[in-house]
Amino acid sequence: MSNEWEIDNLPNRLTMFRVVLIPIIIFSMYAVQVQYDWALAHTKLLNYVAAWTFVAASITDFLDGFIARKKNIVTVFGSFLDPIADKFLVISALIMLQAMNRVHVLVVLILVLREMYITALRLLAMEKGISVPVGTLGKWKTATQMVGIPFLMANDVFLGVNMTMLGTVLIFLASIFSLYSAGEYSFGLIRKIQKLRREKRRARSTERNVSEPTT
Repeated sequence: MSNEWEIDNLPNRLTMFRVVLIPIIIFSMYAVQVQYDWALAHTKLLNYVAAWTFVAASITDFLDGFIARKKNIVTVFGSFLDPIADKFLVISALIMLQAMNRVHVLVVLILVLREMYITALRLLAMEKGISVPVGTLGKWKTATQMVGIPFLMANDVFLGVNMTMLGTVLIFLASIFSLYSAGEYSFGLIRKIQKLRREKRRARSTERNVSEPTT
C-alpha cells in the first residue's frame, strides 16, 4: 500500500488531468452558447470537442478508480480530489447544457440536488464509521448520465442516430434512477445506523451485567 499522503501517483495524475479537461468543456460550450462570430462557423466542431473531451474525462474517472483498486493505492489527496473532480465535471456540464436549452431545468435540479444530498449522507456515514455500497440503481444512474451528456453536447444526427433525442431520453432516465437510488442509499444508511445503535445498546447492557456484583 502506498503512503496515504502521497500525491504523485498514476491515479492522482489521471484525476488532475480530468480537472484540467473541465475548462475545455466549459469554454467549448460557452462559445457556442454566446454565439461568437468565429464560433458560429465552427459550432459543430465545438460541440464535438465538448462531447469527446467529456468522454475522455469519464474514461479517466474509470481508470483512476480501477488502478487505485488494483494496486491498492489509497491517498488522502486522491480521496479528496476524485469526488470533487467528478462533481465539477458533471455539474458544470449539466449547467451549460441547460443554458443552451438542451436539457430541462427540472432534470438539472434533480441531478445536482441529488449529488449534494448523497454527498451529505456519505459525510454522515463516514462520521459514524459506516460504509454503504453503491446500489444497482446508482450504477445505472451514472451509466445513463455519462452516456447521455456527451450525446446532448454533440447535438447532431450521425449515421441516422439522433444524438439529441437519445441523450434526452438517457438523461431523463438518469434523473429517475437518481431519485430511486437516493432513496435506496438513504434507507440503507438508516438500517445500518439502527443496527449500530442496537449493537451499542447490547454492548452497554452486557457491560452493566458484567459490572454488577453477584450475590
